Amino acid sequence: MQTVRFLLCCLLSLPALAQQQAPAYPLITHDPYFSIWSFTDTLNASPTKHWTGTTHALNAIVQVDDVFYRIMGAAEDVYETVLPTGDENDFSFRYVLQEPGAAWTETTFQDDKWLAGVTPVTHRKEGNGTEWSTRHIWLRRSFELSQLPVHPMYLLTGFDDNAEIYLNGTRIHSAKGVARKFQYLALDAQLRALLKQGKNVLAVHVENTGGDAFVDVGIAAKMPRLHEQKIKNALQQSVKMTATQTSYQYACGPVQISLRFVSPLLLQDLELMSRPVSYITYEAVATDGDTHQVKVLMTAAGAIASNHALQTLTAQQYQHAGLSILKAGTLEQPILQKKGDDLRIDWGYVYVAANIAPGLQQSVGTTATAIADFITHQSSGKVMRQGKALSLNTQFDLGRVGSKTATQQLLIGYDDIFSVQYFGSNLRPWWNRSGKETIEQQLQKAAAGSATVLQACADFDAALQQQLTKTGGDAYAHLGILAYRQSIAAHKLVQSPQGELLFLSKENFSNGSINTVDVTYPSAPLYLLYNPLLMQGMLNGIFYYSESGQWKKPFAAHDLGTYPIANGQTYGEDMPVEESGNMIILTAAICKTQKNYAYAKQHWATLTQWVNFLVTDGFDPANQLCIDDFAGHLARNTNLSVKAIVGIGCYSQMAEALGEKAIAQRYRDTASAMVQRWMQMADDGDHYKLTFDKSATWSQKYNLVWDKVLGLNLFPAAVYNKEINYYLSKQQAFGLPLDSRRTYTKSDWILWTAALTENRAQFDALLLPVYRFATSTASRVPLSDWHETTNGRQVGFQARSVVGGYYMPLLKAVLR
Repeated sequence: MQTVRFLLCCLLSLPALAQQQAPAYPLITHDPYFSIWSFTDTLNASPTKHWTGTTHALNAIVQVDDVFYRIMGAAEDVYETVLPTGDENDFSFRYVLQEPGAAWTETTFQDDKWLAGVTPVTHRKEGNGTEWSTRHIWLRRSFELSQLPVHPMYLLTGFDDNAEIYLNGTRIHSAKGVARKFQYLALDAQLRALLKQGKNVLAVHVENTGGDAFVDVGIAAKMPRLHEQKIKNALQQSVKMTATQTSYQYACGPVQISLRFVSPLLLQDLELMSRPVSYITYEAVATDGDTHQVKVLMTAAGAIASNHALQTLTAQQYQHAGLSILKAGTLEQPILQKKGDDLRIDWGYVYVAANIAPGLQQSVGTTATAIADFITHQSSGKVMRQGKALSLNTQFDLGRVGSKTATQQLLIGYDDIFSVQYFGSNLRPWWNRSGKETIEQQLQKAAAGSATVLQACADFDAALQQQLTKTGGDAYAHLGILAYRQSIAAHKLVQSPQGELLFLSKENFSNGSINTVDVTYPSAPLYLLYNPLLMQGMLNGIFYYSESGQWKKPFAAHDLGTYPIANGQTYGEDMPVEESGNMIILTAAICKTQKNYAYAKQHWATLTQWVNFLVTDGFDPANQLCIDDFAGHLARNTNLSVKAIVGIGCYSQMAEALGEKAIAQRYRDTASAMVQRWMQMADDGDHYKLTFDKSATWSQKYNLVWDKVLGLNLFPAAVYNKEINYYLSKQQAFGLPLDSRRTYTKSDWILWTAALTENRAQFDALLLPVYRFATSTASRVPLSDWHETTNGRQVGFQARSVVGGYYMPLLKAVLR
């Protein structure tokens, strides 16, 4: 206990950043594509972004009398195309895949014998593009300029992995490493010196050192910012997060402005949860006893409906059932034609709506023009029907504001038309699974039911806060609130052609897989607590994959594909013990929380096949991939062995509940015998080993938690006590390392490990470093579940659903 007290004193004395409550703040959170965040503590310090880090800009400017204040977003750089990239307009070029020899970068070089290509240039042919599967590519792009731009010029480029870029024979840029997202390189002097009227040549050499391959290049001019000097940054007074809401408060001179974002993700109400509409509410009140004229402009980038900002958009403004509505989407509309990780949706449409009222005015144009019009009072309500970098702009007049609060509510929604492809069938979102609903109806329902929905959200948020605090204190409650919207919004809810609910995750910033079983597994506690049907929705597709005969192996699949295409596993390596154990344990957990074993009975033949695999192959696992192989594969992994043992115990528990007494006893005896062997073979004195064959190693045995949570009682208390006491001697400033190989950790597993404790001091000693990570990390992205325990920096991953695992201590408290 002396060690625990010392750790707690050290942790509590460590300074946290004054304002940071989260690595990033959720604003609009619905699914992996419709997901907008603030990456800074103050909402007006940076542009709002999609969880991947690409700008999905929301801006808000408030006019108080004759003074203008920015409360959301930041002044953005605006670029005008000089030479379009392939992402903007496909272009043709000449290329070779072998060393071209001298002078290949010169304008006079004869490239007519080179191959002819068209963008995009990728490792897998996309559309009419060019496939590049070798290590090197050399390409030349010729273009004509009638005159040089007057504004500063930037080289716009993206590549994977290493690049050298030449303009008219002179190298202007070289870089090592991936630049998958386009970079604007300030090369005005070089470009201006080398570009000429008439013919020019950009020559590019890119080396692919492994994995994906990609190259694109263009030129843009940076345009001046209009009227920005007339806008002050409002003073942010506070930010508050609850499970479904993020609220800000600002001082705009003599007027206080409150701005609240609500995504009503109430897990027990599937119709409401799946409705892709968030509320943005503005409130204004004077603080000086006087009255003041208050107007607001909010802009929403059409890029919310595009993969990148250079895609051509179409837009319109119309009215429906008392709502004024703006709509934007790409001209191309490539529905379900792209898959992968670091991608945004570029099909479907984003909507901004408000009740029709005096002083409300909507327009479509660029953000810069909208702000200029707002400041100069020249807005005409013009709607640009087509263009790049379009913005959906809404102005409203709150009138003369005094001590009585004035309010305006906006709705922002998204219709993705089709959400995922599931074994060849394109599936609509859950809210429109019949195909008879419209987004306008969803917007209308959201507006009409606003008061009821917002009150339901407030009630849920308060109850959840109370539950979490009672279970683990204020720090635990804070972590649970951070995890709530992030976890849910990493999924998409649809209905299968067989009529089953599917709640499909995207493996964000990992490999982009859809419905990964070892992502489902750590996410589970949140959904077991608040709607086990959603938990079934994470398993249904994997069961179908096996039971339809399309997955023929005797263990569970790893995934169903690459998001949003779920036509079968695309990950290159199986995880036999890992995924089989996960599926059996989670099925047992569903039955336990529902107090009904029908789901297990429905899939009993499949579960039996998987448990028999665990009996033969699970106790002493061969060298195979498992969920924690960041430092390399391991054979004889003791934590993976625990999963197999617990999985067998879970099967026994389900058999018992289904009346199969003899079967239950046989598998119970098998699991119990394995426990005794495990304790002997894994023993390393004061702890248990990382692998059966390597002494002086250790790992978090978080898989043990189900033994407690589900009441299996396979492992004796001495195992838990020995492990916890050892973990407390290995703590770092920002958490308990995952195992003895590295100092990084997975925060979801730490919360599972904390749930193994039986006293508050040990629980806090494990929890508080994770809280410190969340509230002081320098990695300002949606919560990463993989971080370095020595400095609190992200190692990898962000915005993943696995933070639903933070709810394991609460699940333990509820089920015991």
